[in-house]
Amino acid sequence: MTDQEFQERIDRLKRFGWLALFGGGLAAMASNVGDLNNPVIPILVFIAFLCVTPAMFYLVALTIWHWKGRYKGGKSDLWGVLLIVEVSGWFKLIYLFRHIIPDAQQRGRYASVPEVDGA
Repeated sequence: MTDQEFQERIDRLKRFGWLALFGGGLAAMASNVGDLNNPVIPILVFIAFLCVTPAMFYLVALTIWHWKGRYKGGKSDLWGVLLIVEVSGWFKLIYLFRHIIPDAQQRGRYASVPEVDGA
C-alpha cells in the first residue's frame, strides 16, 4: 500500500467515523424517548445501525490491510493471529492506536526518515 493509498484509506475511515458518531447520536436520541411504544424508536435505531456499521467493517479491513502492507514492528506473527482470529474487535482497536494512527501522523516507528545523499 502506497502512502497515498494509505492516506486515502485514513481519510475514508475519518468520514465513516463522523457518520458513526452521528449514528451514535441517533441511538442516544432513541434511548431518551420516553414512550417505548413510539414508532420513531425503531426507525432511529435502524438508521443508527446503518450509520455505525460501515465504520466498524472498514476499521476491521483497515487494520488487516495495514498489518499486511505497512506493519513495522517485531511481532508480526502475533498481530496477524490476533487480528484474524480474535472476534471481539478489541485488538483491532489496540492496533489502531499503536500502529495505524502513528503511521497516519508519521511518528514513532513510522516517522519519515530523511533521505541522505550518496554523493
